[in-house]
Amino acid sequence: MNRLLALIGIFFSGICFAQYPNKPITTVVGFEPGGGTDTTARIVQGPLGEQIGQQVVVENRAGAGGNIAVDYVAKQAPDGYTIVLANVGALAVNPHILKTPYDPLKDLLPISMAAEFANVLVVQPALGVDSVADYVKLARSKPGIITYASSGIGGAGHLAGELLRSVAKIDIVHVPYKGGGPAMQGFLGGQVASFFATPISSVSQIRAGKAKAVATTGSKRAALMPDVPTVAEAGYPGYEALNWYGFLAPRGTPREIIERLNKEIVKALAAPQVVSALHKTGTEPKSSTPEEFAAYIKREYDTWGKVVKEAGIKPQ
Repeated sequence: MNRLLALIGIFFSGICFAQYPNKPITTVVGFEPGGGTDTTARIVQGPLGEQIGQQVVVENRAGAGGNIAVDYVAKQAPDGYTIVLANVGALAVNPHILKTPYDPLKDLLPISMAAEFANVLVVQPALGVDSVADYVKLARSKPGIITYASSGIGGAGHLAGELLRSVAKIDIVHVPYKGGGPAMQGFLGGQVASFFATPISSVSQIRAGKAKAVATTGSKRAALMPDVPTVAEAGYPGYEALNWYGFLAPRGTPREIIERLNKEIVKALAAPQVVSALHKTGTEPKSSTPEEFAAYIKREYDTWGKVVKEAGIKPQ
């Protein structure tokens, strides 16, 4: 009897997997509209929806550096209909700073990497800063006065600022926002002197002369800003702080669904229109297998955990 029930369960499970998806899929984003994570999710949603034959909806649940969205998805039914596009902060940094209600290594199942890119340090044009050397000189002359915005505590922009503060031995003040969009609005409104921004949220402002690009935070120059040097080039060798995004599902999601989502997301990220759209924002599409993404999260978790401890980063 038990064997019969097990066979019936397997039969009906097979039917469910074969029919998946049969309703819209929601991609939850942990930041306000207009930032890098949100823009990436919206670039991918159209092609992904066309491939799977169902609508893909982007839902913004901003706050706590992306933690709210990740925690929300971790608590959803593991049926493949609610996934999250999370960033380095929520998965590899925030758990070392805050008491997150989720364990990024246990409570979610990686599906695929999505994208990576360097941030760009932009300053107010009126600040009179043209280089990293100028920025450091100004910060040293005004300790505890020069502010820098980021998309949230523990995000790549925050870490980029803390890393520069450490290597350059300067006292700059972090001002976190609930996403790249609000942070850029704060910067444009004169609330902060500088901003470790995403190319997505800053390139149009740089071109319009409303923000001045000083340096990018990767190991090589950004394709979108080939004339802007890296922080490493500007006198701090070895400096690197990358942002990255990836798709995850709640723990317990069937392997068959993870594999289906991985297949479709990898295909969507390789679509010419997606590659072109992401490149225009300075973002590099980067897909992976679930196993590769899991290993990457673990490496980043360990790496940034050490940085947080050494820098003494605390909740604000």
